[in-house]
Amino acid sequence: MSADPKLLLTKLLRDAIESVAPGHANVPILLERPRQSGRGDFATNIAMQLAKPLRRNPRELAALLLAELPASGWVAKAEVAGAGFINFTLAASAKTAVVGEALAQGKDWGRGAAKGVKVQVEFVSANPTGPLHVGHGRGAAYGASLAEVLAFAGFEVSREYYVNDAGRQMDILALSTWLRYLALFGIEVEFPPNAYQGDYVKEMGKGLRDGHGDRYARVSAAEVLAGAPGLPPSVRDDDKEAKAQREQHLDALIANAKRLLGDDYPFVHGFALNEQLGDCRDDLQEFGVRFDKWFSERSLFDTGLVERAVDRLEKAGHVYTQNGAKWFRSTAFGDEKDRVMQRENGLYTYFASDTAYHLNKYERGFDRMIDIWGADHHGYVPRVKGAIAALGLDPQRLDVALVQFAVLYRNGQKTPMSTRSGEFVTLRELRNEVGNDACRFFYVLRKSDQHLDFDLDLAKSQSSDNPVYYVQYAHARTCSALRKWGGAQDDLRAADTAALQSERELGLCAQLAAFPEVVQTAATDYAPHQVAFYLRELASGFHAWYNAERMLVEDETLRLARLALADAVRQTLANGLALLGVSAPDSM
Repeated sequence: MSADPKLLLTKLLRDAIESVAPGHANVPILLERPRQSGRGDFATNIAMQLAKPLRRNPRELAALLLAELPASGWVAKAEVAGAGFINFTLAASAKTAVVGEALAQGKDWGRGAAKGVKVQVEFVSANPTGPLHVGHGRGAAYGASLAEVLAFAGFEVSREYYVNDAGRQMDILALSTWLRYLALFGIEVEFPPNAYQGDYVKEMGKGLRDGHGDRYARVSAAEVLAGAPGLPPSVRDDDKEAKAQREQHLDALIANAKRLLGDDYPFVHGFALNEQLGDCRDDLQEFGVRFDKWFSERSLFDTGLVERAVDRLEKAGHVYTQNGAKWFRSTAFGDEKDRVMQRENGLYTYFASDTAYHLNKYERGFDRMIDIWGADHHGYVPRVKGAIAALGLDPQRLDVALVQFAVLYRNGQKTPMSTRSGEFVTLRELRNEVGNDACRFFYVLRKSDQHLDFDLDLAKSQSSDNPVYYVQYAHARTCSALRKWGGAQDDLRAADTAALQSERELGLCAQLAAFPEVVQTAATDYAPHQVAFYLRELASGFHAWYNAERMLVEDETLRLARLALADAVRQTLANGLALLGVSAPDSM
């Protein structure tokens, strides 16, 4: 029998339905594990589903189905409950069979069959304008874990990072780097408060100097500031005019930099981009996050895809011109207002390039696309899906998973995070302090769209209150028991698991049998946190059993059966932790 007894129970129920209600045997059968103990191992509401079309009382119909249910040695008891539920209690042999299956499949235990569905997961995609911070880390951990869960569930997964290497933010970074560089040569320009402030920008300025001397410093402060409006002395949160003035000042400095540097500007721009993108790649690789493709936004312009996408929308009647700008009729697709795609100066907006990027995804033939965005981008969803629909494509093939930024608390104090101000805790700093394992596990311990307070003290503690330590310790305990035994794996695979009879042992077997289902559900719901929850519960069940029972008993049959169960727990914990990018230590 398969480790998932649902397959057997479903077959038994279909045979019973065919007898009681011919023509309804293909009705969907839902089997769930009851939340309350004493109600069996599985329950179904199939009699209640069929009651209306058959015009029968649900409890009576449930009784008829039970009467026609084929006999099976895997079912110890089946009974009618409540308004017409059917509860099944499995035989002990059915519960313990999972141990042998887990050991036989090893690293593939829990893996789903290939579905023939191509899925693209695009995540992180942070502007390469500074080091990744702890907020980006949550998106990275969630995206990487989701991709692993999807692949393990049987999907063909492609992991992608969309590099925003075009547009104003990169110009601001290039300007920031150049101004820090100029200062090293005594060319002092008041550094704009809305430019990138971090020390990493100063380091890039030094790198530019060390590699190229004064080549880009043959200008005066007056030339840099020529035509730039003055900076207001301070800006209140509600002072929109002063904020706009600061942005105009910044744009004027960017324009001057491009004019003064001329053909050298692309190099300065590329230098800043490559420095930050390289740092981002290294950081993510060290974090155990990998990508199959790094997609350049600039390539969308170089290949003419942005222009083609806007032209396609215009020809379909979804773009109109007003005051020299081209607007997408986003309100026709549920957005709160229409959106500019091309400004009056001819420059395309971020929305235009995002539209072209999604067109490219569809043209690459993905069956499903999952964009992972920060929760502050929730308002962006309707316009992107609207643009996809306007292009004549199916927006249902695109899903957007929102991730709330994590908030780090150090010594009870909330740590600010702002890339432009330079006041942020980097992902690398967090990893160095608490370790990759704690970062990866803590980041996915809650639903992605829920607020996450990252408890630094808890993440570093070695106690049962620390969930990643608790789960890893369970894995280490299984390894310790197997080392003390010192026998061969083949002996465990041949163990007679019928010797497992205690309530804790049968409960552990039931938890193991749920693993393949947890993987599939986590993939369907885009919810790797379900795997984290499952691992914590499995670890709890194992610790309770380990503390209550001896493994290395004198009875060889029972000893081998218990060690086989421990090994099956070890394999399940290792497989689950791997999906989350967390190590499974042999000792702690």
